[in-house]
Amino acid sequence: MIDHNKIVDILRGIKDPQSGRDIISAKMVEDFQVDGQNIVFSIVLKTNDSQLKSSLNFACMEAIQQVYPEANVHIHLKIKSESGAENDSVLPQVKNVIAVASGKGGVGKSTVAVNLALSLRNQGARVGLIDADLYGPSIPTMMGLTGQRPKVELLYGKHKIVPLEAHGIYVMSIGFIVEPEQAVVLRGPRLGGLIKQFILDCLWPDLDYLIIDLPPGTGDIQLTLVQTIPVTGAVMVTTPQEVAVIDAVKAMNMFLLPNINVPIVGVVENMSWFTPAELPDNKYFIFGQGGGKKLASAANAVLLGQIPLVQGVREGGDEGLPVSLRDDAPTKKVFEEIAKNLIRQVHVRNEVMEPTRIVKMES
Repeated sequence: MIDHNKIVDILRGIKDPQSGRDIISAKMVEDFQVDGQNIVFSIVLKTNDSQLKSSLNFACMEAIQQVYPEANVHIHLKIKSESGAENDSVLPQVKNVIAVASGKGGVGKSTVAVNLALSLRNQGARVGLIDADLYGPSIPTMMGLTGQRPKVELLYGKHKIVPLEAHGIYVMSIGFIVEPEQAVVLRGPRLGGLIKQFILDCLWPDLDYLIIDLPPGTGDIQLTLVQTIPVTGAVMVTTPQEVAVIDAVKAMNMFLLPNINVPIVGVVENMSWFTPAELPDNKYFIFGQGGGKKLASAANAVLLGQIPLVQGVREGGDEGLPVSLRDDAPTKKVFEEIAKNLIRQVHVRNEVMEPTRIVKMES
């Protein structure tokens, strides 16, 4: 007699090669029936990958027949892509990939990326965060993960990296691989290889947003990203300063090139004004005014929000406890508003525009 519950337990030991979750928890098993010696069920996949289908099929059959060697196992493989996009197969469990970019360093891009990720999580979204700023990986410090190392899991003959988790966010960074004081000296192809590993060889769970913190400017990492995964949209970070805006326009124009065609879903203006803790109602416009609006206008996008220059933002990043986790921090509300505006803009983008395609570069 074949026990229905026993078969379910067996299938809990089978993992999805893309997310690392067991196929029962991932709701990949449908139409389950046990009739005498016959076991019939469907496995639902989001991508038509023949190697993936074959691996799962054999893994399920082998696991069941180790316990019930006399069983006749019939597995149907169904494809249910959430969108008709040709490139859905890269990370089918991730709904939106958001690149956080800037034209120059020092504008607080990583601070924005971290607090944006946490604020999206505070809105109930499932969020992942990739630190793609390979020359200056600061996210391990900001997320309180300094010195930690990700685990590596062997899945269907391939080594997969398990992202670390902090504050409900799944995180991957080169800072987990190299020592904090170690100089990262890498040429373009090796940089590109690391970005591909972070995207393709990590066990990312089901996510509403995967935030990618890019290095400043335009270069190999940016090009590898758009050649590896369809990027839903980019968030540009600038200060009000004219120099920062000029550089940000150049970085923005890379995303808008016809063969790249990644929409700008919004602009964040950081260090908009200085407010001393003892004078919370005072605003001192140290870096000028209007840079964020100017960039948003050039991008034909919205200004998602303006972040004041407040000591607590810097302290939170240094201590591994970002302001978006602190209810007493006045800037927490600012980041929450930015997150709400981003959710709205991504929804609009997905309603009115075609999904982004992976960029095919001509050699």
